[in-house]
Amino acid sequence: MQLGKVLRKFHAKDRQEVILRTPRREDLDDLMELINSLVDEKAEIALTKKVTREEQAEWMPKMLSKLENNENFFLVAEVDGKIVASSSIDILHGDQKHVGDLGIVIKSGFRDLGIGTQMMTLLVEQATTLGLKVLTLQVFATNKRAIHVYEKTGFVQTGTLPKTRFREGQYIDEVIMTKLIE
Repeated sequence: MQLGKVLRKFHAKDRQEVILRTPRREDLDDLMELINSLVDEKAEIALTKKVTREEQAEWMPKMLSKLENNENFFLVAEVDGKIVASSSIDILHGDQKHVGDLGIVIKSGFRDLGIGTQMMTLLVEQATTLGLKVLTLQVFATNKRAIHVYEKTGFVQTGTLPKTRFREGQYIDEVIMTKLIE
């Protein structure tokens, strides 16, 4: 897939224009700021430690190369020239090459505006284009907002990983969700 390719434009519920596109090399700092803002917020994501610019600079070319070679799919949401969300499909290997593992993050202040639903819909479309048959994701059981969006886009709960996270003095389950692609 081409870097920086605009795949969809729409207006969020707050009427801001949102551009869904593949990332480009110049997005390094925006993507780092996005993920680090979620760490600061203590959002319900796997990361608990900020990424350094060096770590981001090491990760980014690998991700972009996989994107260009259709070995994964990566999507960002841009509002007013700034990245406010990102999502990806990591394609598994071997006898699981028909399976994609999905992830999505949205910056505080840009949730509940329809951006996540639009991104999820586009991810499913891209998964079909990539020939995937199964999409999976894991989400904190306490993240009801995300679970609602996933269910709205056709994912079903297929399992629970009990007590896989320990945050602020309590254990949190992770829910496994799956979507079969016809």
